[in-house]
Amino acid sequence: MAAAASGEELRLGCIGAGKMAQGILGGIILAGKVPVSNITVSAPSETNLEYFRDKGCNTTHSNIAVLYESNVIFLATKPHIIPTVLEEIKSSVTNNHVIISMAAGVSLQTLEQLSPPGAKILRMSPNLPCVVQEGAVVFSRGSCAEQQDSDMLKNLLSACGMCEETPETYIDIHTGLSGSGVAYVYLFAEALADGAVKMGMPSALSSRIAAQTLLGAAKLMLQTGDHPAKLRSDVCTPGGTTIHALHELEKGGLRATVMSAVEAATQRARDLDRR
Repeated sequence: MAAAASGEELRLGCIGAGKMAQGILGGIILAGKVPVSNITVSAPSETNLEYFRDKGCNTTHSNIAVLYESNVIFLATKPHIIPTVLEEIKSSVTNNHVIISMAAGVSLQTLEQLSPPGAKILRMSPNLPCVVQEGAVVFSRGSCAEQQDSDMLKNLLSACGMCEETPETYIDIHTGLSGSGVAYVYLFAEALADGAVKMGMPSALSSRIAAQTLLGAAKLMLQTGDHPAKLRSDVCTPGGTTIHALHELEKGGLRATVMSAVEAATQRARDLDRR
């Protein structure tokens, strides 16, 4: 079980109960990092709280109650809600709290400006596959957060998949690459499966094969450490099926389009902090 930075028992809180909160806390719960009785989640409506209530977590409509019940608090609201939430809880934040924002585009500087002086703030960028413990997460520390806070968060998030501490400048890029990138992969998987349906394969089977193809390709890339270009070349044989198919993808501008998608999502994440 993970320990709090100060050595006391870890009690997790989460303000917001949507998909990203479910992904992060779901992974932590699945790995048994924290007892569900030590987790408190708040949201304005009952709809999303049912997920956590069904798992045995404490739920509330009061954000202040989360502060009273927890020493590590995740902020999992929409980015434009963050200022309102921090203003609401500001008077209840103590030196015993560690605040971790997973809101896209809200910088550490902004988070610290909206928090009491000396507050321990970290900023993270997760993605949805955290719920099946195959996520990709990066995080950065604010000026008052210490190494032990970083170690605590990394221990927690190891339950969710890959976790790296990085410079904050990488976080918005991670949003464009991986946070939003999951949707790009699903679109590609859908297109792969639809191509097989067009050629006569049943939809359910083609979808399973597409998913397994992506899973296997990703695992090979991680385990070998090889550059994607090398692995792609390994699949191609002179005059074979793959090089003919890749030619069509190049004609369609796949690489340039995907690069532009990452750029657009990254820029949008950066713009969110300027609103």
